[in-house]
Amino acid sequence: MDTSFHLQWTIRKEEDEMLVFDYVKEKKISKRALTDIKFNGGDILVNSEHVTVRHKLKEGDILTVIFPKEERGSGLQADLVPFDVVYEDQHCLVINKPPFVPSIPSRDHIRGTLANGLIHYYEKHNIPSTIHIVNRLDKDTSGLMLVAKHRFAHSLFSDQQKTKKIHRTYQAIVHGVMSDMEGTISSPIGRKKDSIIEREVCEDGQDAVTHYQVLQTFKDKTHVKLVLETGRTHQIRVHLSSIGHPLCGDQLYGGNERQINRQALHSSQLSFWHHLLEEHLEFEAHLPEDMMNLLSPTV
Repeated sequence: MDTSFHLQWTIRKEEDEMLVFDYVKEKKISKRALTDIKFNGGDILVNSEHVTVRHKLKEGDILTVIFPKEERGSGLQADLVPFDVVYEDQHCLVINKPPFVPSIPSRDHIRGTLANGLIHYYEKHNIPSTIHIVNRLDKDTSGLMLVAKHRFAHSLFSDQQKTKKIHRTYQAIVHGVMSDMEGTISSPIGRKKDSIIEREVCEDGQDAVTHYQVLQTFKDKTHVKLVLETGRTHQIRVHLSSIGHPLCGDQLYGGNERQINRQALHSSQLSFWHHLLEEHLEFEAHLPEDMMNLLSPTV
């Protein structure tokens, strides 16, 4: 499958006489990407004619950058995996992942992951893309995820993630009634000794900061909104458990499954700057049914 893609611009008056190299640098195409284009099957065209990066642009020129095609991994198979498409353009997807779906294949989940479902979606809609997931969610966590459709878009979104310009808000339901209506948990997190999966608050861990705000309280649980400053593995689960309020359903970190059979955690809001569209985008996904049922006064 030909998985190449291209970007195209019309040169404006104020860009007259710019070198192609300087122009694409402003568009955040790196030297590494240009090297990839030069040696691995891409191209740079001005008015449909091949040029080098030293070419001077003129007002009205049509500049096209064609990136090398991307290959899909031979082991990544298409599976019909349910997810809702919240937003889509030629560069990215925003999806609402249901619970119980791993983001990517692993030793324990070779098939039936979101990545397998994306390949099925791409094949069904004849989309020449491979897998570039920007923000992963745990298997049992539901909600919004950003997926890039090509390597260049993925690099732009990854840069935003590193500089904390992709904003995510979570909602959770925890055991017990929280005494403070809002607060910040700032405790380092590291891998728990003798465990591949489990994390814990520990002095020699990585810095981790979680802000929370109480949305609603019940006799034995609390509905909270959470914003992360850092993105450590299991951060929300570990932090809330460390202050005595593990997530409902989260047996790994002290919760129980009497009312819900997975951790009650949902990625509810996602916002980012779409550099390729030069537009700020914001999305929201309502709580799934199992978490809504937890908020019923009778539960």
